[in-house]
Amino acid sequence: MKSITKSVFAAVVVTLCAVNFSSAQEIIEDVVDVSQKQRDTTNTNGRIKVDGVAAVIGDFVVLDSDIDKEYIQLQAKGVSIKQISRCQLFGKLLEDKLYAHHAIQDSITVNELEIRSNIEQQINAFLEQKGGSMTELLEFYKKDTEQSLREEMFEINKNAKLAGDMQRKIIAEVEVTPEEVREYYNSIPKDSLPTFGTELKVAQIVVIPEVSEEAKQAVIDKLKGYKADVIENGASFTTKAVFYSDDKAAKAKGGMYTLNRKRPQMVKEFRDVAFALQEGEISEPFESDFGFHIILLEKIRGQEYDVRHILLRPEITEYSVLQAKEEIAKVREQIEAGDLTFAEAAREFSDEEETKFGGGQLINPYTQDSSLELTKMDPELYGQIQDLKENEISLVLQDQDRVNPIKFKILTVTERTEDHQADFARDYLKIKGLALQEKQFEMIQKWQEEKIADTYVKINDDYKGCEFSSNWLKIEQE
Repeated sequence: MKSITKSVFAAVVVTLCAVNFSSAQEIIEDVVDVSQKQRDTTNTNGRIKVDGVAAVIGDFVVLDSDIDKEYIQLQAKGVSIKQISRCQLFGKLLEDKLYAHHAIQDSITVNELEIRSNIEQQINAFLEQKGGSMTELLEFYKKDTEQSLREEMFEINKNAKLAGDMQRKIIAEVEVTPEEVREYYNSIPKDSLPTFGTELKVAQIVVIPEVSEEAKQAVIDKLKGYKADVIENGASFTTKAVFYSDDKAAKAKGGMYTLNRKRPQMVKEFRDVAFALQEGEISEPFESDFGFHIILLEKIRGQEYDVRHILLRPEITEYSVLQAKEEIAKVREQIEAGDLTFAEAAREFSDEEETKFGGGQLINPYTQDSSLELTKMDPELYGQIQDLKENEISLVLQDQDRVNPIKFKILTVTERTEDHQADFARDYLKIKGLALQEKQFEMIQKWQEEKIADTYVKINDDYKGCEFSSNWLKIEQE
């Protein structure tokens, strides 16, 4: 049980609790009658089988069917379930409910619009994978209607978000000192030191096609026209967002976002304009890295602002694209000829602000150093550099990101380190991350022990034979 719990916690630390559909959760008012709420008619003997309550944790229940759903989800993700026992999955569900229960007790709230947006993305991702079949999606989750599916997904996402926020709160102030890192490293037997895979240091130079002033003015004029049509003719801002906005994530819900003054979500330019509006007011067109926007402020609710926006990206001409491609090709030639080093060329010619001043060096977002582990590298980047020798320059590559629909880049591997056993000096940041993760895990374990003792916990007799790493059965400790 401890191994699966610890591995799950490690994933939480890296991803901060990515949400899935797996563990249906239900807040109950009366524990006594819960066992009558759900029935399973799939019993092979033709008898009605009660979907019993496996456990009650505070205001939450774990049903027998929740554990079955966990197995289904793991299999759907391609995970082998041979070594995962029912007791292990049950223990993980108990932890999830404990976090969610105490998140509510601590007045942690969730943004419902954000959750519904996540649900929309989850459904769309599934439909894309399955060729747009809602019927198949309903069959997979054993639901009769799309509405019932969305309702269950909402509860699952909401409680998973509560649990994740509770975990983040528990470990928010955990830090490790250099001395603690050294002690952690020295505590590992020499023959048990972790092995780090092949690592590369990669640099890139990026050239982005320029957008003409004429193209910018064209989208500004369009946005002004949309605003005038809404104000003067009563046209629907929501409809215009659905039909015309280039923000794919929000257009399906009419360009809707909920902003919170205490939790920055959007880029600064967006927040500054939104927070300066009055209810019902539409902004003038303004620019961000993503393009040009107009915002309608629908409602202010304390610190939360419900806004709709329309995003338009200026058109990039073929001439501008050709110019960018020719420019980076010339830069590559200068480096190959020895007229410039790669780092010098990055500082002079690269359009990527995040990397140009560091000579184009890419930074690992998890460790904040420049070493990228080969096995954990983004698959697309891996495909672009896997055949490069040290200091060899790639061909000109066309790429895109969430801001730029087209850009060109060249890459080089500045250093390659083969598989090696952890070394304190060379791998300090990675070892520090492991030490921090260990300390966070210990904090989680301590919190669990305290909260289990203080929380109403009822385990069904069928599961009292499980061996738990946490004291769910509340056995008196010696």
